[in-house]
Amino acid sequence: MLEMNWVKDNQELVRNTATWKRIDFPLDELLEWDEKRRSLRQETEQMRAERNGLTKEVEQLLRKGDRPAGEIVKAQVRELNNQLNLLEADLNEAERRCRELMLLAPNPVSQDTPIGHDDNDNVELRLNGAVPEFGFTPRDHVELGELHDIIDIPRGVKAGGPRSYVLKGAGLMLHLAVQRLALDVLTARGFTIMDVPVIVRPEALERTGFFPGGMDQTYELSGDNRWLVGTSEVSLVSLYSDEIVELDTPMRLAGMSTCFRREVGSAGRDVRGLYRVHQFSKIEQVVLCRNDEGVSDHILHEILANAEHILQLLELPYRVMAVCTGDMSLKTHKQYDIETWMPSRDAFGETHSASNLLDFQARRSGIRYRDADGRLQYCHTLNNTAVATPRILIPLLENHQQEDGSIYIPQALRKYMDGWERLELPKQQL
Repeated sequence: MLEMNWVKDNQELVRNTATWKRIDFPLDELLEWDEKRRSLRQETEQMRAERNGLTKEVEQLLRKGDRPAGEIVKAQVRELNNQLNLLEADLNEAERRCRELMLLAPNPVSQDTPIGHDDNDNVELRLNGAVPEFGFTPRDHVELGELHDIIDIPRGVKAGGPRSYVLKGAGLMLHLAVQRLALDVLTARGFTIMDVPVIVRPEALERTGFFPGGMDQTYELSGDNRWLVGTSEVSLVSLYSDEIVELDTPMRLAGMSTCFRREVGSAGRDVRGLYRVHQFSKIEQVVLCRNDEGVSDHILHEILANAEHILQLLELPYRVMAVCTGDMSLKTHKQYDIETWMPSRDAFGETHSASNLLDFQARRSGIRYRDADGRLQYCHTLNNTAVATPRILIPLLENHQQEDGSIYIPQALRKYMDGWERLELPKQQL
């Protein structure tokens, strides 16, 4: 959430940001409600002061024994209380509407964020690794999964409906191996690894900026007033809501969790296989740091480098993209995506997303720290995927397939795969 005075002082920037992010933000309505709230607050305070003054006058009259005059003033106090109750109800409504509208205010973007309409306007910053050139007709991950009997989508759909899947045998081992690799990399780089709740209160999603705008993408547990998270970022940040934290050094957290997304509105080639599913697993990086954009921008590149290192260990070609305004969410100040080469798509597909939110989440969540002068400040929060699976299995299987149908296992994964160097086809497939 932004600060109201800042919004009033930067109306043009707020309007531009909403336009750039393609967000329908009713700034004029917010300003009207804020003006009404201020007026009602002033009127309420004046009326309370008047009532308090008359209440003291009643006490003085009664002490003097002038009960008739006291009763007259008492009647005036009762009338003021009636008016005050109505006024306070109006004030509460104005406060509520201001808060609701402020939750829709978009976080401004960094000066180096590209202005664009959608992901087609994202800007490639660098490419790492060579796109493979196969001397044979490559199979996609669904075919490879069926050949090796490690992915069963029809039975997954039978049990869970569309966009469900089953990972079997070596498929499950790969799924776990990439997560274990990511956890080991992050642990070595100073992250505290955590298993966090995936069922959360609605306020956790609101405070982290996923609600109210993302409710259509989130699964609700009907009757319990609880929701399933689409990323452990929600839980990791919410662990410290309404706290004063110690930030002499940045707080580096890594959440391991199952994630759930409804994926409303997605269609086309994304529906095939494992690219866009309702349930997946993710290792998420979250960092809380001091309220200094120089510091948080440095950490943004740090967590981006962590993800790149994991992809390099997986021996996968990828590119880093500067995300444009039209492809950013309400809460994001600056964002980089990593797209990994997926032969079946003949294109790069998004596998990681790194964001700097400045103090946007911390304001909503009430997370503060004391600066060098002892003053309370809202911290900055950042997040990035370390690895999300089964999506990462798409490039892992497809890029590392061999002409004989076997699949090469990168060196970094072998210790989690019983030392296997490749997945060989079952005998019946030879």
